[in-house]
Amino acid sequence: MRGLRSGNASSESERTRWFRRSVQIIVVLTIAACGGGGGSNNTATTAAGSSGGNSGSGSSSGSGATSSGTSGTSSSTSGGTASGDTTSAGSGTGTSSGTAAATTAFATDVLTHHNDLSRSGQMLAETTLTLSNVNASSFGKLRMLSTDGRVDAQPLYVTNLAIGGAAHNVVYVATEHGSLYAFDADTGAQLWKVTLLGAGETSTTTACQDFVPEMGITATPVIDRSRGPNGILYAVAMSSDANGQAHHRLHAIDLASGAELFGGPKEIAATYPGTGANSVNGVITFDAALHTERAALTLVNGNIYMGWTAHCMAGPYTGWLMAYSADTLAQTGVLNITANGSQGSIWMAGSGMASDGTSLYFIDGNGSFTPTLNAQGFPIDGNLGNTFMKMSLAPSMKIVDYFATMNNVTQAANDEDFGSGGPLLLPDQTMSDGTVKHLAVGAGKDNKIYVVDRDSMGKYNPSANSNWQTLVGTLAGGIWGSSAYYKGVVYYGGLNDSLKALPISNAMLATTAASRSPTTFPYPGTTPAISANGASNGIVWALENGTTGALHAYDASNLARELYNSNQAGTRDQWGPGNKFITPMIAQGKVFVGTQTGVAVFGLLR
Repeated sequence: MRGLRSGNASSESERTRWFRRSVQIIVVLTIAACGGGGGSNNTATTAAGSSGGNSGSGSSSGSGATSSGTSGTSSSTSGGTASGDTTSAGSGTGTSSGTAAATTAFATDVLTHHNDLSRSGQMLAETTLTLSNVNASSFGKLRMLSTDGRVDAQPLYVTNLAIGGAAHNVVYVATEHGSLYAFDADTGAQLWKVTLLGAGETSTTTACQDFVPEMGITATPVIDRSRGPNGILYAVAMSSDANGQAHHRLHAIDLASGAELFGGPKEIAATYPGTGANSVNGVITFDAALHTERAALTLVNGNIYMGWTAHCMAGPYTGWLMAYSADTLAQTGVLNITANGSQGSIWMAGSGMASDGTSLYFIDGNGSFTPTLNAQGFPIDGNLGNTFMKMSLAPSMKIVDYFATMNNVTQAANDEDFGSGGPLLLPDQTMSDGTVKHLAVGAGKDNKIYVVDRDSMGKYNPSANSNWQTLVGTLAGGIWGSSAYYKGVVYYGGLNDSLKALPISNAMLATTAASRSPTTFPYPGTTPAISANGASNGIVWALENGTTGALHAYDASNLARELYNSNQAGTRDQWGPGNKFITPMIAQGKVFVGTQTGVAVFGLLR
C-alpha cells in the first residue's frame, strides 16, 4: 500500500513555527508540573524515537476450559520488555487513579477511544473552550472533513507532528470504505489518504442493517507515538477479495506518511480448542466472514488487544479475544470466552476494553453461561457469556475474575446484553474508614448500573448480585455505549433518557442524579465526553442521534444548564443525520464528530 499525499504544507514563517512550538512545550511542561488540575496525575511525556515494548515474535497456543475455573488460557513466547505504553492517569477523589493511559507526547493528544485506558472520556488540557464562550453566538460548525465512507470509529488527534517539513496538528479519520485519512486539524487540509483494503479487494457488504452499505474500518484505531520513526496508528480493516472471501488485517501505519510499517498488514486468523458453535473435532476456527472487530482497539504493555462480535450478532459465533505485538504484529495471545457454547460477543457499542496496566476489563454480550460452578466459582464448562470480566494480559491471557448478574441466563435469553455497554475504571476511592477501593462501572440493556470491586468482582450468585453496588431505577433506559468521569462524578446517558450526573461518595455512586440534561436522547442514548482546563471550565459533550443529528454541550457542574446545541442556529451548524455509536472527540479548542459522510468540526467562530 502506498500513501497518497494531498493538501498544502503550512506557509507560516520559521519564526512563527518556532514560537508556536515553544508555546506548546511550555503548555505541556506546565500541565505536567500541575498534574492537569483537579487531582489528576496525568503526565505528559516526550515520545521516544525508537520502538519499545515487546520486540520479540510471539507464538500462541490455547488451552480449553480448565477445572481451575478460567474460561481457557493462551500461552505464547516473546522477547523484549514493555515500555512506553502506559502511564498513570486519573482525576477527582481518591488517592490515585490506579488506571493507565496511552502514552502521550502532548496533553492535547487523543490517541485512544475515550481518551485513556480507564475510558474516562476526559480531555483535561482544554484551554480554549470555556463555559462562557461555548454558545451559539461564538461557537459552531467550522467545516466538514469529507470522506469516502461512513465514520463509525472515533477520530483521533496528534499534536505538533512534522509532516513535509512543517508542524501540523493532525486528526486521523477511518471510514467504512476502508480508508484512513490524515487532516490538518487547524485548516482542514487533507495531508494524506491511504486505503487499507488489499490489492483488488473491496469493502465488505453484509445483510446486517447495522453496517450499511459497507464494512471497512469499524473499530476505533489506537496510536502509539513512541514506535516507528514518527509514531504508529494501528487499525483493523475488513475487506473481500474477488472470490468473495473475507479478510481482517491488522495494519501499522506511519503517522506522518501513511506508509505500512513492521511488515504489515497482518492477516488475522486463530484457532482455539472447544466444542462450541462452528467447532470441528474439538477445535474452533476463527471465521473472518462471520466476525466484526467493533470494540475499539486497546494498547497495553506492547500488545494490541481486539475483541470480536458477529454481524448483527447472528450466526454460529463465539466470543474471541486476540492480542498482537505492537512491534512485530505477531499474534501473542488468543482467548475464547464461550469456547464450549455460543455467542458472547465483545462489542460494547464500539467502546474500548479498559486497563489498569496489569489487567484488561471488558463486558460481553448474550451468550452461553452455565450456572453450575466449580470450586473456584467459575462455570464448569468455562462459558462466560453476558458477564463483566477481568483478564490477565498477554502472553498468558485468561479470565481471572468476573461478575455475572443473578438473572444472567434470563437476560441472555431476552437479548438483554450486559455487553451493550463498555467499562469505566474509576480513580481510587477512599471510604470513610480509610479503605481504598478499586472500582469499575458498567451497564447494559437492563437499565441498571453495576459497580464492581476490581479486587473481588463478585462472580455469580443465583440468589443475589454479589458485586459492590447495583443501581436500580437510576436509568430510565438501557445503555449502548459507555459513561464518562470528571471530578468525582460519573455521567451516563441511557436510551430515551436524559444525561445524568452521579456523584461518588464513600466509594458509592449516588442512586439519584445530582443533575440531568433537559435533552432526552433517543436510541442509542449517548456516550458523553468531557473537556476541561484541569478543574475549571468542565463541559460535558453529548451527541444526539436522529434524522438530524445534534451536538450538545452542558455545564459539567449542572447538566440542567445547556450551553449549546447544534440546532440552535438553524441549519448553520447541522451536518445531516446522526451516526449510531459515535463519541465526540475534543482537542485544542475543537470538537470532532463522526458522521455518515465525514467528520464535522466545531470550534469558536471567527
